Amino acid sequence: MRCSVGVRVIAILSLLTSLFTLAISPLAQNDAEGPANEKAQKTYKQGLDYLKQHRTDSALDSFKKADKQDDGHCLACQKKMIKYGIELAEWKTAETAAEEIVSEAQGAKNLAFAHYQLGIVLRDEGLEKHKDETFDRAHEEMTKALAAAPNFPDAIYVDGQILAHLKQDDAAKKRFEQFVKMRPEDDPNRQRALRYINEPELARARMAPPFSIMTTDGQRVSLDELKGKVVLIDFWATWCEPCREALPHMREIAKKFEGQPLVVLSVSLDEDEQKWKDFVANNGMTWRQYRDGGFKGPIATLFAVRAIPQTFTVDADGVLQDQHVGDASIEGKLKKLVARARDLQAVEHPKQ
Repeated sequence: MRCSVGVRVIAILSLLTSLFTLAISPLAQNDAEGPANEKAQKTYKQGLDYLKQHRTDSALDSFKKADKQDDGHCLACQKKMIKYGIELAEWKTAETAAEEIVSEAQGAKNLAFAHYQLGIVLRDEGLEKHKDETFDRAHEEMTKALAAAPNFPDAIYVDGQILAHLKQDDAAKKRFEQFVKMRPEDDPNRQRALRYINEPELARARMAPPFSIMTTDGQRVSLDELKGKVVLIDFWATWCEPCREALPHMREIAKKFEGQPLVVLSVSLDEDEQKWKDFVANNGMTWRQYRDGGFKGPIATLFAVRAIPQTFTVDADGVLQDQHVGDASIEGKLKKLVARARDLQAVEHPKQ
């Protein structure tokens, strides 16, 4: 359980790329058990031990070493090198691993996913370094992925993002239109793609990852359907002392902005459903509530939450504005964002 304001805040880049980075896909290769070389096996295990200790830097070094000891054939090592290379912005490490996977891939589907993984690494690197050259390379990899597997929705979506960053808006729109045709109406990623078609500039913004959930009161909450409203997402748990200390402040915010274009959504990481329900009822938490079940829950994973209490502020366009670990004062920023949301509503729905 991680309930401490002293834990390092995960970089915004990690959040923005978590949606598709190493996404589980029907095109993914099966996980390897690990390296074949005996020395590499010991080094790989050491890397796994480092991860348990939350020593990510040391773990990444071990996975790199294990892959080298295995002559660049350790698929499990390479996947870890990509995952943690991206997280730590070790771009050369992540690129090397992705290129090794491409060189070893066999069959159209595995080759498509390998190029997709390399494209993801390059896209994320481009997001951090703001280099068109890197986005160009990312687009080339997505093109290769789609040449091997034309009906690869994730690759189509990500290529649309890449093209948007290259300011090729017409081409980006075509990719998002392709994606929309392939996904069901209730898919939150489809809803996001529809927004990108109408407003391609949003694909270049720091958009909060899309999601759709059902709250305790039976309301379906979709981030993109809340367009025009400010959304404050609060990650917490009943067992977290700082979270309980922050509760009066969150209750005050929910009350102060009641009736205004602001939605407060508390996402609990509690595993015990009944304990959570009782706590919510006994503490007058009348705003929208959802239980994600832990740090590995789908919403916590999507937002790369590693410590609580943690809040994310999303503006009326769906753009991520703030991320705080701890009970930071956010009311001033919320007032400005809500005022802008009211102005937008006035423009879109003028009084007769």
